[in-house]
Amino acid sequence: MRIAQIAPLDLRVPPAAYGGTELVVSLLTEELIRRGHEVTLFASGDSVTAASLRSVCPHMLRGSAVNAHDALIYRLLNAMSPFEQAPNFDIIHNHTFPEGMAMANLAGTPVLATLHGGLSEPGRALLSAYKGYYNTISKSAKSLLPDKEGFVGVIYNAINCKSFPFSARGGDDLLFLSRISQEKGPHIAIEVAKRLGRRLIIAGNVDTVDEEYFKQRIMSQVDSDIVQYFGEAGYEEKRELFANAHCLLMPITWPEPFGLVMVEAMACGTPVIASNKGAAPEIVLDGETGFIVENVEQMVEAVGEVNRIDRSRCREHVERNFDVPRMVDDYLRAYNWILETGGGRRAIPDMLPKLAPSLTYPGRTSDHKIPSGPMSKN
Repeated sequence: MRIAQIAPLDLRVPPAAYGGTELVVSLLTEELIRRGHEVTLFASGDSVTAASLRSVCPHMLRGSAVNAHDALIYRLLNAMSPFEQAPNFDIIHNHTFPEGMAMANLAGTPVLATLHGGLSEPGRALLSAYKGYYNTISKSAKSLLPDKEGFVGVIYNAINCKSFPFSARGGDDLLFLSRISQEKGPHIAIEVAKRLGRRLIIAGNVDTVDEEYFKQRIMSQVDSDIVQYFGEAGYEEKRELFANAHCLLMPITWPEPFGLVMVEAMACGTPVIASNKGAAPEIVLDGETGFIVENVEQMVEAVGEVNRIDRSRCREHVERNFDVPRMVDDYLRAYNWILETGGGRRAIPDMLPKLAPSLTYPGRTSDHKIPSGPMSKN
């Protein structure tokens, strides 16, 4: 199959440190190539891939000297390029929003758009005008969208589980590892740590828009005792932090569409304590691989219960449900289904990752499990 993958230009593919969407694009691209497909990746010129790389700018945009106006032009050119070459591909898989989605209606080649983030009102209007296929990365994300023709289902993100070291013991420190912003809730993690008198390590990048929050709400609390700021963790550093943590705190304050760090932590055997928002209940098995909580008080209590979580169960959960082969299987099923329709926009049954018979998510009844056939209807 000849497949075009359109990645955002903010970060290279794969990202050197933080970058969920770019990581997923990389894992998907490389596994598709390993399985014999012909993949062209449209991404920044510093990306590293076995695919045929097409670039309109030599370096990723984040941290560059490119101004906002020129950055927008680069994004538009990046999205335009695969559609100009559309006859060369069997399917175009777009991971950008809004630029790729805005151009997709002009292509005769079938297009699949993966919605990696939430949508504003203008974003919802763009989705309504979009005529291609699309998927979300969680059931929670889909629940926030209007019903629309062309939905191929929920396809959960994945990681390369083997690249994460498993630790049967972990350590004593609490960990917050994510982008440092109000909606990610590091200020809540600090409150939990101070109530418990336990050391908290905060690791993550700070976007320009969040610098004031970071300075006022986070750095003002950093000391040499309870709260430590690590900075942005690189590839090896992130894995070491996960493996050596007592648990990962995810006190999100918004409907997070997925949350890859939760999967990465559990791959290392580290339980996750997350707010009951967004996709967290779909990722963390409450009482088995961590805890889903409603408030600060419950998060404090949950830290005291972490020792009863079997860390090997966390690893097993990720291997079965959030490893790369499962994600690529699902996307290939979506591609093939789309191609079988000839690119027509008829309704497609919902698609979810296959779960082992013993695994069910909180609130999910047995009739939500996928059978052995190619797809099933919710």
